[in-house]
Amino acid sequence: MHHFTYTNGVLHAEDVPLPQIAKEVGTPFYCYSHATMTRHYAVFRDAFGSMDVTVCFAMKANSNLAVVRTLAGIGAGADVVSGGELQIALKAGVPAAKVVFSGVGKTDAEIRLALATGVGQMNVESEDELRRISAAAAQLNKKVRVALRVNPDVAAGTHDKISTGRKDDKFGIDWTLAPALYRKARELPGIIPSAIAVHIGSQITNLAPFEAAFLRVRDLALMLRGEGIPIDHLDLGGGLGVPYDHSAEPPPSPADYAAMVKRTLGELGCKLTFEPGRLIVGNAGVMVSRVIGLKDGTTRRFMILDAAMNDLIRPAMYGARHEILPVYERAMAANVAPVDVVGPVCETADRFAQDYQLPEVETGDLVAFMTAGAYGAVMSSTYNARPLIPEVLVKGNSFAVVRKRPTFDQMMALEQLPPWLS
Repeated sequence: MHHFTYTNGVLHAEDVPLPQIAKEVGTPFYCYSHATMTRHYAVFRDAFGSMDVTVCFAMKANSNLAVVRTLAGIGAGADVVSGGELQIALKAGVPAAKVVFSGVGKTDAEIRLALATGVGQMNVESEDELRRISAAAAQLNKKVRVALRVNPDVAAGTHDKISTGRKDDKFGIDWTLAPALYRKARELPGIIPSAIAVHIGSQITNLAPFEAAFLRVRDLALMLRGEGIPIDHLDLGGGLGVPYDHSAEPPPSPADYAAMVKRTLGELGCKLTFEPGRLIVGNAGVMVSRVIGLKDGTTRRFMILDAAMNDLIRPAMYGARHEILPVYERAMAANVAPVDVVGPVCETADRFAQDYQLPEVETGDLVAFMTAGAYGAVMSSTYNARPLIPEVLVKGNSFAVVRKRPTFDQMMALEQLPPWLS
């Protein structure tokens, strides 16, 4: 469910017509719905009932300060994968104790920052990283709960580029090697090895891979407890998919996912941490773009937009498909025909959709890319010297720009000529 609907023939974000935002901030822009993201957070959290659960929003999906502040305000923690994300989380009001620091390549500076701020947990990806965390903790006279991120060698059944739990992926520690590393961890200063972490990928639309991974986590937890290592926390990551293509079978619901978690892990009595990102913000956001022009080739018709692959890279990077809607519903009654939806960037990959069935549109019309709240703005760039596009947050009948479109001078402010070219 989301809060982007047609009202009197015009697509609205909650109670705000999208053309009103376009008129005030220009196009293209991202627009997020407060009601949608808060509802999705609540539905996921409430699915676990009385279980001891912490939901840490995976900021890699969307690290906008206003988005994170919105979720922090209703109780969310944060899953961060960089020092920058950690600082945004803290600035947004996430308590340090509800921050999980993940990521396969933490620098020494990031480790010291995490320890100094008192993050609740650090997810460890290798023995080298574990020893570096221990050394920093000893130097700072700190103790930190760590979870070894185990790699269960489970294929998630998702896109190859977002599958992270197979033995040849760069993530985690082979689950068969984890017991030996836990034995070493309990001897290291500053380390509290009381948790296990696992994350097998993103946009997973079947519960079977989750269950296979969680059963291996359960076996590992029981084995470690048998050796006197008191595992009392499980970090089960995120990855539950959202519907992009409504013609496909819908992903499992949070309720179905929670029932599976209870069935496989409930008997352990562990505190559970989850790190959903896409599930919370995916369909809480849209990208709105304006049609620059229409071009007829010998075999195809192109609809050229003012948005490009640098603004929304998922189609170029993953072959991802977003539903594209005309902002004015009256256009829906016009003739529907296939069109290639493309941007102005000088790359053939700058194509959002091929042979997409759309009503007849005209130059100047607005279109909305649905389910664009996750891995949209956060993965954007200034390729072709194009400015990052604004982000807007809507609540009820109000909206605010929560990231401005930079001017050319602002874009150039970080560059300078060397003395011999000045």
